[in-house]
Amino acid sequence: MFGEGQAIGGRSMESMTGQLLVATPALKDPNFDRTVVLLVAHEPGGALGVVLNRATEVPVSEVLGAWGGLARDPAVLFEGGPVQPESAICLARMRTPNQRVKGIHQVSGSVGTVDLSVDPDRLRDAVTGIRVFAGYSGWSPGQVEEEVARGSWFVLDALPGDAFMERPDDLWAMVLRRQGGIMAAVAHFPPDVLMN
Repeated sequence: MFGEGQAIGGRSMESMTGQLLVATPALKDPNFDRTVVLLVAHEPGGALGVVLNRATEVPVSEVLGAWGGLARDPAVLFEGGPVQPESAICLARMRTPNQRVKGIHQVSGSVGTVDLSVDPDRLRDAVTGIRVFAGYSGWSPGQVEEEVARGSWFVLDALPGDAFMERPDDLWAMVLRRQGGIMAAVAHFPPDVLMN
């Protein structure tokens, strides 16, 4: 699960920025049941991410006007997490990986966070789409590492399209299936074992 040189707990750990936290069936927090979280920051001060697979029915254009024209289907707001649900975090997929675009802070490869104070028309030629998240998921220093060590999360590599899927409800199972082996079997774990 972790690359060379990584450790868990109080010891140092390489940044997981740009990786996915995929909820394991053992994670019982309803805020994160069967979620896939993209970590947009993981530093000594803590971690910040957005839930990729919780779409709302609120159109982006209804809340952020012209930004709605850049939003990928479904062009709605997503619930990014339980922290500050009145705030917005925007992800963009750039046309070229590692491209430097004013107003976009690269997270990993072709994915970055967007400064929503920028004119969206300035970004139209540089991005293939955006996704807007109301709220975010946050962890204090060492907290995400402890949750991973307890078995609450799988830490997996993200693909550029993960944050921009047209059917975000399928993301949890899809990410697990593409891992193969026993991890793929977890994708078929029933939501409620007692109902099985």
